[in-house]
Amino acid sequence: MNLLSSTSVFGFYTLISRVLGYLRDILIAIFLGTTIYADAFFVAFRLPNTFRRLFAEGTFNAAFIPSYAKAQKNAKEGKRFADEVFNLLLYILIFIIIIVEIFTPAVVYLIAPGFYGDSEKLNLAVEFTRITFPFLLFVSLSSLLSGILNTNNKFAAAAAAPIVLNIVLIFSLLLAFNLELNIAKSLSVGVTLSGIIQFFILILFTKKFYFPSLKISFKFKKNIKNFFQKLLPSIFSAGITQINILVGTIIASFQTGAVSYLYYADRIYQINLAIAGIAVGTVVLPNLSKKIKENKKHSINILQNKSLELSLALSLPAAFGLFIASKEIVSSLFGYGSFTQDDVGNTSLALMYFALGVPAFALIKVLSSFYFARDNTKTPFYISLFSMITNVFISLVFFKKYGFIIIPIATTISSWLSVLIYFIFFNKNKIIIFENKILMNIYKILFTTALMCFFLYFGLEYFEDKLEYTYKFKLIYLLIMVGLSVAIYLFTTNFLGILKFRNYKLK
Repeated sequence: MNLLSSTSVFGFYTLISRVLGYLRDILIAIFLGTTIYADAFFVAFRLPNTFRRLFAEGTFNAAFIPSYAKAQKNAKEGKRFADEVFNLLLYILIFIIIIVEIFTPAVVYLIAPGFYGDSEKLNLAVEFTRITFPFLLFVSLSSLLSGILNTNNKFAAAAAAPIVLNIVLIFSLLLAFNLELNIAKSLSVGVTLSGIIQFFILILFTKKFYFPSLKISFKFKKNIKNFFQKLLPSIFSAGITQINILVGTIIASFQTGAVSYLYYADRIYQINLAIAGIAVGTVVLPNLSKKIKENKKHSINILQNKSLELSLALSLPAAFGLFIASKEIVSSLFGYGSFTQDDVGNTSLALMYFALGVPAFALIKVLSSFYFARDNTKTPFYISLFSMITNVFISLVFFKKYGFIIIPIATTISSWLSVLIYFIFFNKNKIIIFENKILMNIYKILFTTALMCFFLYFGLEYFEDKLEYTYKFKLIYLLIMVGLSVAIYLFTTNFLGILKFRNYKLK
């Protein structure tokens, strides 16, 4: 297995999905801007989308893969285990959806209490939430199918599945615009429709390894009970960044436009998190789990060191790049139509503070995998609980004084504290031993990042007039600068012996 190769495959399809996601959000920004329709849709989309990220981006796998890999030693036992998890998830999720559909106003109040001061916005959010929430059922079951594929070292289909969501939403938006339909409502319908399509596509790819059998049975073996006992802590701990963002959305709902500012900023940095954190964490989990069961200590340590190195090599340059070019990036991606210069300024400010936390967000995904591979979901759970409490405390205490901008600041601070706690625990329990070569490579990564930032900063200065809000072709010049900066970084790291495929080949 080659860690960089497998991560590249996962990251490639994820990159396509995120690029399509940007196109989707650019169109939403043009047609809806930061209006009440945009805020209402983003709140309605936030809950199922948070669950999508919690389930689809490695957190479900954190509990499922170690348990399924153990059961899979016997083909019949593996099939029985997967069927029991599938059916139990199906019944639980149908029940949850029915409850949410009945009590939607109460759910909207929980995730956007600030909307209760605006009856029109509240009614729109309730209507859109009822349409989007069934998406949860299909995306959760799709995650189980993805986990089965990942256990068998098949990462492409699982990574490519989310592309469906963005294609369907883009099509829904354009169709609604041309037919003069309600754009936000059409997007809401598209969310649930995409979940259904994604589920059936994954069934086709998974049938070689597994095909679900529907059963009405509530007698479950001990391994199923153990799995579900681990599932909730793993979802909470591996998805803490998304939970913190959801908490931020709740608090931001009290400020007009803030939900949209945070949403657009979140969308921009997520592309790097998907590769540097989610892709690395997803790829390393099944392989690390196998090495731990085989008790190959040297291989375990090498795999952990390499995954940390790769995560930093991918996240550090992105973090500094986003910080330096936040305004130009937001303006070039979303600064059109209904998205005003004030919207650009507020969104770019949120992005700057989120950018400072990008390496921490990515590292949490990877570090938590080290515990999940050891069948330990409790320790990451407690660390994540501390992170959430810290985030909520900072946000609530300072929101009145600083407004929505305290939310990305609080998310970044709480995430870096979590990373620090992880390393303290690793050192105490001797879970990982840092090798000198890895430490030297981290210094090289910092050097090449500084070189890239130097070029990016002066390049933005040189093209300053071409990156103004009013300039029509600003996106082209931004892509030129970003492309050249990435090329410089990749060339330099490769020259210094980092990000070479042979360096990440693990026997």
